[in-house]
Amino acid sequence: MKKVLSMLLVLVLVFSLAACGKNNTEKTSGNNTGSTNKGSSSESGSETDTKGTETESAAADISQPVTLKWYLHGSNVTDDTEVLAKANEYLKEKLNVTLEPIWGTWGDFNDNVTLAINGGDDVDIYFTCSWSADEYNAFAKKGAWVRLDDPNNNLIEKYAPDLWKQLPTVLTDGAKINGSDGYGVYAVPGYKDIATQNCWDINVPLLEKYGYTVDDIKKADYYSFGDILKKVKEGEGADFYPLLVEGAVLERMVNNSIIVTGDSGTINLLSYYMNPVDPSAEGIYGNKILSKFETPEYKKFVEKTREYFLAGYIDPAMGNANQANDTRSAKQLTGGYLIGTQSYALGYEVQATTERGFKVDMVPCTPAYVDTTSSQGAMMAISTSSKNPERAMMFLNLLNTDPYLFTLLEYGVEGVHYNLKDGKVEFTDKRAEYTPWTNGMGNVTQLPPLDGQDINFWDDFKTYYGSAKSIPALGWAYDPTNKQTEMAALANVAAEYALALNTGTVDPAQALPEFIKKLKDNGIDGLVEDANTQLTDYLAAKGK
Repeated sequence: MKKVLSMLLVLVLVFSLAACGKNNTEKTSGNNTGSTNKGSSSESGSETDTKGTETESAAADISQPVTLKWYLHGSNVTDDTEVLAKANEYLKEKLNVTLEPIWGTWGDFNDNVTLAINGGDDVDIYFTCSWSADEYNAFAKKGAWVRLDDPNNNLIEKYAPDLWKQLPTVLTDGAKINGSDGYGVYAVPGYKDIATQNCWDINVPLLEKYGYTVDDIKKADYYSFGDILKKVKEGEGADFYPLLVEGAVLERMVNNSIIVTGDSGTINLLSYYMNPVDPSAEGIYGNKILSKFETPEYKKFVEKTREYFLAGYIDPAMGNANQANDTRSAKQLTGGYLIGTQSYALGYEVQATTERGFKVDMVPCTPAYVDTTSSQGAMMAISTSSKNPERAMMFLNLLNTDPYLFTLLEYGVEGVHYNLKDGKVEFTDKRAEYTPWTNGMGNVTQLPPLDGQDINFWDDFKTYYGSAKSIPALGWAYDPTNKQTEMAALANVAAEYALALNTGTVDPAQALPEFIKKLKDNGIDGLVEDANTQLTDYLAAKGK
């Protein structure tokens, strides 16, 4: 008898839950995201499937209004009023959400984001990646990010299954790491330039003014730019600096060194030297990690860079961490340079030409290659301090699957910040007041093509990056757990020397030996040994 009663009770509970699910769906049908996004709540699921109804009920439970704070990187936004008015009207209807973005810039993000996280700010969603101060792997281990595929509360499965299916495998696999809640996914990867490719950013009108063409840049390399830089410097005057560099990027471009995922935040201590002819082949030092600053390649690089600096080709502001990024951005926009450094995304020359108002060309100095860093190159993580992780996941799903919302938040308001002509975007002058970092937000393949791009640009984009070669160590990330004390000390040492050396603002004859000695005194050799042990074990497990 007790057994029968127990079964009856279970059935009553099951049907009660099903009825609740139906009522919730009906109550919020005007506001749920199912009408436009397959991966969110839905009214089309079977009401007799209790498990499905419970999931839909959870996804559709948006009866309470929520404000989401969203911390972005790389922004140049001085006026977001019109954009947020439209975005929040739309988000209110879809998710009952009000969005409050924090527009971190290239200059202030790294300083401020860790303060926000460690200070317990009520930010719901953070930009993270493999190279920012809030580095994805390190902060996942610290417990800063919500595990999105937690078996006990799988936010991806509940609120974003179709989003996950849209992403290339290299991104979904690259997002799986060892974090505070085990091996899994701790951020939504942005569908952007999956592979890394470094290019020289060329101010074409200025180059041609002095009798050169882009072909002259293609035939040269960093060590043979001197004559071109000298001629333009003499013509433009003492206050003009023809070589516009981002120190860390410049070093990687010249030396074919790539970021080691899991390294120390924004100060890279370690390097893997890629094979520049075939990235899928063994690196030029083998599949081995080196101390970045102790190689002959680095010594040659800093000596040439010092020569260029003393000749007046590099702005001293590039060696000042507080000025470098903002100065570089301003000079790009105003054409105050001849040759710049750029971590490239296919088609960026068209966007740069439009935004800057003069023809820009990109000259590759490395092939496109896929590594762990590029697969984690731009991501959005939900903070474990968020009071509304479910709604945050719903927002990230909508952002990455709804072209209207993504284009609005990325390009601004049609008719204000841009116009559409034959399906292509033409920016207005107002775009200068609202310029988020395109690759830092999410699924860029939702955007309409820009004026100057082929109408099938995004199909070509997917094909181009789909054919990029992967380095042998793809998927590996250094775990610094056993070297946290040394890494912190080494990062402080590198902060004192690296940027200045990379931009030529100090004499390497004196500074480089001092730097190397301090690195050794603070344990760089042990760090390199630990990294190589881990890499060797990883490659052995892969059968390399």
